[in-house]
Amino acid sequence: MRQSYDVIIVGAGIIGASCAAECAASGLSVLVLDKGPIGGGVTGTCMGHIVILDDSEAQFALTRYSQRLWNELATKLPEQAEYVRCGTIWVAADQEEMQEVHRKYKSYTENGLEAEILDNKALLKAEPHLAADLAGGLLVKQDSVIYPPAAAYYLLKQSHKNGAVVRSASEVKAILPEGAVGFSCGTIITGSVVINACGCQAPEFSKMAPIKKRKGHLAITERRDGFLNHQIIELGYLKSAHAAAGDSVAFNIQPRKTGQMLVGSSRQNDSDDPSVQHHILSKMIKRAFKYMPDLRDVQVTRTWTGFRPATDDKLPLIGPDGDSGKIWIAAGHEGLGITCALGTAKLLCDMIMNRPSEIDTKPYCPSRFAKGNTEDV
Repeated sequence: MRQSYDVIIVGAGIIGASCAAECAASGLSVLVLDKGPIGGGVTGTCMGHIVILDDSEAQFALTRYSQRLWNELATKLPEQAEYVRCGTIWVAADQEEMQEVHRKYKSYTENGLEAEILDNKALLKAEPHLAADLAGGLLVKQDSVIYPPAAAYYLLKQSHKNGAVVRSASEVKAILPEGAVGFSCGTIITGSVVINACGCQAPEFSKMAPIKKRKGHLAITERRDGFLNHQIIELGYLKSAHAAAGDSVAFNIQPRKTGQMLVGSSRQNDSDDPSVQHHILSKMIKRAFKYMPDLRDVQVTRTWTGFRPATDDKLPLIGPDGDSGKIWIAAGHEGLGITCALGTAKLLCDMIMNRPSEIDTKPYCPSRFAKGNTEDV
């Protein structure tokens, strides 16, 4: 292995893989390192929803930009990536939540996105297995789903075609200030820049990464072709995602190309235990039955947990880690890592190469969390 690269990326999940593909395509020499297999961390345990969210202007800008990049890439993805443009239905349990449906509809359509308000009758026609007493929902047509580990593998394969070197089972012990990585054996490899794309482990290498782990449970079902047509999320999911403390669950179900269904979701803010906690899982499944009673007749085949890398302001860290220009970070996307991967890579590579970016990079800059920084972003 050569001992110097333009870019060293620590982390071979979907964020690191996207950064590798973009940097290599831009003509930079790239080395990707990960202590585990490709996509074996957060990427291997999450849902693969590619969705636009509008909780803030910055979130909307990045999710919309990145989703467009995924849509442009879709025809090139291999079958194993299981890309499906199924759309999302945000389900309203009552008339109060229908007000949020109308707000989101206005927000989306005024920004040129396709959306359709569904009343109770239209909702049940779109998804016959939903509970009959739901008020309605919002269909967002351009959203899609993907199988994240296969997508990460594809992106790294593309980076390799452009000269990148990918090394799994290579545990980095330190990211050095001068732009290098160190291993326990004493080996040091230098780079013009090093990108910390380590997800929940990013704080191990960065003092400017105020990332907290949020645990989540998922379940996958047997194959039931035709049972589910869209990704479905209860509007209460957003309240769950924004909860600052305590445990929460919300109904979220995703169709897979295999005919299986991925059922979520839960959030725990103060748990480092990777084991399945049955009281949380049971609560999550009961929530799913409330919204989709017919799921009681569908067999769950596997359950697992994962950890989302979260920040307090719900925005990722994308940009320089300090003032040297040597260390960069791309992490902290929480539940939007898959959605935002391609956009994150574009923005980071633009900054590294001093190119203009399509959207403003300032809201995602890690320096917003620096001590004493009170500037509005």
